[in-house]
Amino acid sequence: MDTRFNEIAAVIGDPTRATILWTLMEGRAFTATELALEAETSPQNISMHLHKLVQAGLLSVESQGRHKYYRFSRKEIAYALEGMTLLLPRPDQTRQRHDEPDQPIRQCRTCYDHLAGKLGVGVTESLLKQKIISLKDQEPVLTRRGMKWFSDLGIEPRALMEQRRSFLRTCLDWSERKHHIAGSLAAALLNHMLAGDWLRRTGGSRALVVTSRGRKEFYEHFRITI
Repeated sequence: MDTRFNEIAAVIGDPTRATILWTLMEGRAFTATELALEAETSPQNISMHLHKLVQAGLLSVESQGRHKYYRFSRKEIAYALEGMTLLLPRPDQTRQRHDEPDQPIRQCRTCYDHLAGKLGVGVTESLLKQKIISLKDQEPVLTRRGMKWFSDLGIEPRALMEQRRSFLRTCLDWSERKHHIAGSLAAALLNHMLAGDWLRRTGGSRALVVTSRGRKEFYEHFRITI
């Protein structure tokens, strides 16, 4: 086995560093002070853990004024962490129905920079049904009809294709155990939903709230009833 894999696994495996990484899944940069509060540890201890994560190439740090902001060094790290949640045992379905605090994040959440949860999977299934995207060798591709659909929505796919990142790919949803879409196109779609007030972020969680306008838009564009 590659020793580099062992090193990365050891870095991620520490409980404090795992908390730091899970916090950064929200998709925004955090200061060391904010991460210390999330991990319930001291500023001195958080600095040591952040240094290890930066040294391992998992995080990047940017100085702005007196503060340093930490984020994932590349988006693929967030996708890999989301995939690791598939190793969690399936919750008991009877108990889950009564587990109210866990429901919002299963229904609708961010997966770093794109939409996930039951709603994210529903959107992906609708895009396939409408032939806005199709599957080629089990990978999603944007159709000609999809090019026009996204352009009409105000998202220009050709500009996104020129970015130095994955344009469209699948991401296995840990709560639904089905695929939702990821990549620059999916990120642009989520940004459009947030900017248009279809969805709103919630404090301290990756869960998203669907607004009254969002209910109308999701039905109009995806035939999803919320």
